[in-house]
Amino acid sequence: MIQRIQTLWLALAAVCMALCFAFPVAAYTFELESTGQTVDARLDLIGKGGADTLQQLAAGEPVVQYAQRLTGMATWPLITLALCVLLLAVLCIFLYKRRTTQARLVALAFLVNVGYAFAVFFWAVDKYRDLLMAGLGGVEPRVTWAVGAFAPLASLVLLFLAQRAIRKDEALVKAADRLR
Repeated sequence: MIQRIQTLWLALAAVCMALCFAFPVAAYTFELESTGQTVDARLDLIGKGGADTLQQLAAGEPVVQYAQRLTGMATWPLITLALCVLLLAVLCIFLYKRRTTQARLVALAFLVNVGYAFAVFFWAVDKYRDLLMAGLGGVEPRVTWAVGAFAPLASLVLLFLAQRAIRKDEALVKAADRLR
């Protein structure tokens, strides 16, 4: 039945993964000692267009927005993993009549989400920091984690709750079959 609690958990997990596309994963702040300028950059799954950073730096503007496209950072592995989790969660909502298939796909979504979280925390943020440092002369940034980094962790919890609810439903149906 589509009105079961696992439908709510799966829908919320899909919303959490959709938030990864709307919010940045991390924000970086650089203080350039030579000019006294502050450079702000952010890592998004889909790079947003911005002002021309080189012109802002040359003009001596106090706060410069560093465009993600200047680093050449490839975020397609993160986009692919996030879309897989999002699509699997949505697909699982409509597989309510086949609980075993639904449980397997939720487990797969959970594993892909774990892979996404590892990729964000142990690859993407550090790589983007290194690319920014190379582009700005080796200045060490201050990294601030954003919503895009924590939304997949919430999605992991929601997928776990959905898996548990599916297992409870399956146990309930098997118990009812034994009584017949």
